Amino acid sequence: MTLTREALAELVDGLAGLPYGGEAVDQRLHALQAGWFAAQHGGDDELVLAATLHDIGRARAVREEWPGLPHELSGAEFARRHLGERAAWIIAQHVPAKRYLVATDAEYHDHLSPASVASLKVQGGPMTAEEVTEFASHPNAEEAVLVRRWDDDAKDPHGPALATADVLAAYDRFLASR
Repeated sequence: MTLTREALAELVDGLAGLPYGGEAVDQRLHALQAGWFAAQHGGDDELVLAATLHDIGRARAVREEWPGLPHELSGAEFARRHLGERAAWIIAQHVPAKRYLVATDAEYHDHLSPASVASLKVQGGPMTAEEVTEFASHPNAEEAVLVRRWDDDAKDPHGPALATADVLAAYDRFLASR
């Protein structure tokens, strides 16, 4: 079943007002800022959608469909159904990508917000050397790292953001390319 444009717009707009773990932005602005970073980077439509929807597992409809799963995994299930395996893997790995970056980039930890530092502890802390090797060997690892970095930067209440219309246009182009 194809996700309609209207349903996608409702999902994204439905994130408005949802708190984002003590950050200065709500879930909707966070999503649209992450998508903006992907678009500015020149990401293809699937990457822009993955960046925008990386936390869609926090949307009520998605939580209800996949109850009990962490947001990155319910978001990945949503993406697998409506976008494809590449977007699903990137969304599923945006949390492990934080663990990867903490283990491989000495300056990365200092860039994390206090809320992200707190969640890192719950998420398992830095990856082990074996986990780093496994993560880095995936063909979409670099894209998951990019989404992670955009996730970290998408917390500015006055920062640039995609319009929902831009997300829908990316979705239309993505569907047309399949």
